[in-house]
Amino acid sequence: MNFLQFLVKEKKLTIQQAEKISQEQAKSGSRLAEIILRKKFLPEGELFQLKSKFLSFPFKEKIPDIIDPRILNLVPFETAKQYQFVALTHEKKVMTVGMVYPQDIQAQEALRFLSRQNGLSYKVYLITPSILNRILGYYQTAEKEVKKALSSLEKELDENTAKKKFKLSKTTSERVITEAPVIKMVAVILREGVEGHASDIHVEPTIQYLRVRFRVDGMLHSSLFLPSQVRAAIVARIKILSHLRIDETRVPQDGRFSTRYANRQIDFRVSTFPTTLGEKVAIRILDPQQAHQNLSELGLLPGQVELLQKATKLSFGLILSTGPTGSGKTTSLYSLLRKLNTDKVNVVTLEDPVEYFIEGVNQSQIRPEIDYTFNRGLRQIVRQDPDIIMVGEIRDKETAALANHAALTGHLVLSTLHTNDAIGAVPRLIDMGLPAFLIGPALKVVIAQRLVRQLCPHCRKKIKPNSAVKKLILNQINTLPPRIRETISIPSPFYIWEPVGCSKCNNQGYKGRTAIFEILEMNDRLADLITTNPTEEKLKEEAQKQEMVTMAQSGAIKTIQGITSAEEVLRVTDLHL
Repeated sequence: MNFLQFLVKEKKLTIQQAEKISQEQAKSGSRLAEIILRKKFLPEGELFQLKSKFLSFPFKEKIPDIIDPRILNLVPFETAKQYQFVALTHEKKVMTVGMVYPQDIQAQEALRFLSRQNGLSYKVYLITPSILNRILGYYQTAEKEVKKALSSLEKELDENTAKKKFKLSKTTSERVITEAPVIKMVAVILREGVEGHASDIHVEPTIQYLRVRFRVDGMLHSSLFLPSQVRAAIVARIKILSHLRIDETRVPQDGRFSTRYANRQIDFRVSTFPTTLGEKVAIRILDPQQAHQNLSELGLLPGQVELLQKATKLSFGLILSTGPTGSGKTTSLYSLLRKLNTDKVNVVTLEDPVEYFIEGVNQSQIRPEIDYTFNRGLRQIVRQDPDIIMVGEIRDKETAALANHAALTGHLVLSTLHTNDAIGAVPRLIDMGLPAFLIGPALKVVIAQRLVRQLCPHCRKKIKPNSAVKKLILNQINTLPPRIRETISIPSPFYIWEPVGCSKCNNQGYKGRTAIFEILEMNDRLADLITTNPTEEKLKEEAQKQEMVTMAQSGAIKTIQGITSAEEVLRVTDLHL
């Protein structure tokens, strides 16, 4: 006997009414209770009392006017809304739960999972939709708790450094646990990341510990090991700050939060990832102080700065920034956008995600989960009367075609592409399915780059390199275009610099990063080659004729200038000893 038949048997519905409800359910997929209430066949209270009798679940007709937020948060808002159940009380490790649809298998599975995560058993009561909606309104208190958490985080971050009770690099994990509650632990980890100029923080579960690592100048460094027992609390705290579901540990989640520190707004982009040992958290630190760079501050050579200055005066065309993930492509595009952004032009971006906010630029973030993709967004952008368009990344044929078409129809388009060098952008676009005859007229400039660590100026050491390193560097210098070669001073006797390590650079030998670039400027000869014979060898020959400085040559220049080391250049380029 199903619930409809039960209601007919109890003489609460007629057979005709039951048939109408059954037909509507088959047509709309709505729940029986929703249809009955919508058609006003039965009052809500009576309907759910009958449902309680049919399902043999106790009915909870009255609830408290106030529910403790700590109890409420045992079931996060999104979970409560999706599965239609809420926590009502919590005593002696037993959670009382109110459910609108206890017969829902997915809701029951979610409740079992949630109770295991919290180490609780549970007892289920049937509640009405009205009661559920009332309790969902209580979650405003929980939202205030998130704001309170952010407020306390700001307070912790703004504490004077001299007043810190401990530093991560100078304490054992036991001292951290005894001196710092979870709130303070997370605040100190974030503060150390900001003050240490880290780009990323990794919170990783291991068999014995919770490991915290900072990525500084492109390299990860282990800074702290905490007992594995605090993993869930640390991860939950970060999730609360990021407005993520704390009960969901099976799938990756992405979030973001901001806070003020040292009179500037710092953004933290959070990504969780399930592993066999628990959730791993990666936090990208987006510090506007590090991002607001002029073209001259990026590490460009004088001639390369002139090329990009020239590119910013273009009224249409495609400018590509290429390189692997983490090579600084987006930072370079942001620097170009700041140069291009004036009151006279409409600048619109499409990013994944928006990393830094630029005043006066219309920035939009794609959301693939709702089918808001690069190609869909790009179609809409051209209806926004843009002068300048930035597309975060060209990933497929459709996006490439739309970006190329926009560049040919009066728009200046900036985007990124994953290639090994500047020349590689052409075969990559062709491989995506873009016709070769359309690439030459649209493509104006290709920027390729890598990030290298800068030697600490306080402790770097002058050395005489071995013959292989010397030969490699001089070969790159001597093959520079004559006008560039004339500006380079080669030391005699020949020497370079190596890292040492001191208190100023945390004994790393390096402090900060700079980029090495190669910039390909499109000309008529290159456009003809792309149409007729677009092999990399032919394109490289023509690039040499237009005196393009390669990344390897740029690295060699920075090596003899003492900006970076030979090891760094070898690490990020295709040079080999």
